[in-house]
Amino acid sequence: MAAAGQPPYVITEHAAEQWDLELNDLFVTIGHRFGRVELRRRMRDYVRGLLVPVARKNSWQLAEQAGHPTPDGLQHLLAGAKWEPDDIRDDLQEYVADKLGEHDGVLIIDDTGFIKKGTTSAGVQRQYSGTAGRTENCQIGVFAAYATTRGRALVDRELYLPKSWTDDRTRCRAARVPDDREFATKGELARRMVLRSLASPLPIAWVTADSAYGQESRFRRLLEQSGVGYVLAVPKSQFTVGCPRIEGLFAQAPDEAWEKISCGDGAKGPRVYHWAAVRLPAVAEFDYQDEVPHRMRWALARRSIRKPDEIAYYLAYAPLETAVQELVRIAGTRWAIEECFQAAKNECGLDQYEVRRYVGWYRHITLAMLAHAFLAATAHQPQEKGAGPVRQPGPSSSQWRRFGDSWQLVFPGPRTCADTEAGATR
Repeated sequence: MAAAGQPPYVITEHAAEQWDLELNDLFVTIGHRFGRVELRRRMRDYVRGLLVPVARKNSWQLAEQAGHPTPDGLQHLLAGAKWEPDDIRDDLQEYVADKLGEHDGVLIIDDTGFIKKGTTSAGVQRQYSGTAGRTENCQIGVFAAYATTRGRALVDRELYLPKSWTDDRTRCRAARVPDDREFATKGELARRMVLRSLASPLPIAWVTADSAYGQESRFRRLLEQSGVGYVLAVPKSQFTVGCPRIEGLFAQAPDEAWEKISCGDGAKGPRVYHWAAVRLPAVAEFDYQDEVPHRMRWALARRSIRKPDEIAYYLAYAPLETAVQELVRIAGTRWAIEECFQAAKNECGLDQYEVRRYVGWYRHITLAMLAHAFLAATAHQPQEKGAGPVRQPGPSSSQWRRFGDSWQLVFPGPRTCADTEAGATR
């Protein structure tokens, strides 16, 4: 993925071969998680298929791409084979830490919806989906993404099970939901992922999330107890430490308190807003070390330049030396997970699954996250090695092709010349 506003990088035959080798290295790294040779081969075919620009990445098309006569083998990989998706998640986190990790890494929490038909898919019900912007019959997944200047990738996931499911054990057993899986709010799922991520090789200095998570005091306390900085969106009605509602805190802010700051680059250039920041009273239990303050609390407001009535609010917890510009940058990093969702869905089939059972969801989602992390890691390499942006070359025999703003692998399969030409134009 070339940086915004830059022309694509040349992909040489040597680079394509090198990336093929790196993909195989990734397969070798996780291969021991699959006990049999047949499973390892199916896993490779599945992930390679997720990296290929086929029209829809369901079992039938992935099987056709891999040259399988039927999708039975790939369906068995998701539904019946013996392997633990959590083991692959752990390997994924180690891979992302190695390829994208930096000391000031940011962990981002958010959820996304997967629209589904029927009532048998694990966790499905009519519920609000931020992805659709309305109430839909869907599944909701809570995700964690990791972002640095080197790239961003999804690193953890949990399927949200509403009470309509956890209160109906017969329904849960039919969808193969484990008997010990009880109801957990999205905030509780987020806290579990934060703890796992902090225990992983990922170097994490900050956590950010939207107001659905930022408004939960238990979520903020977990981060404070873990010694991790945060910039969390909160609703305008949020009460602050020793102060009134956050909306009222900024209502009387003078004009000079608002500073024009970019919180990062977007598709159309820098995201510039007016920002105001207020230091909040310290809390002795969490903010002092040996009776000396080592953390500072902040309240921030982000006001639209064109629509000044549109104001978003944040609570922040940071080391004493942290500047407001850094807090603004962390707040802006939250958009990285939206970009991860879009890329993983559009390029790696994150939402293009047909499994209904609980374990099948985790297996497909984890393998799609693995494919997306590989794309994120390889997209960083040309910039890291100092390759300059040049004009896109003509057709080549490389297995790597550019689609949109990313590179994808195109593997030979039992397709006609007409099919190949059609696939290259998608």
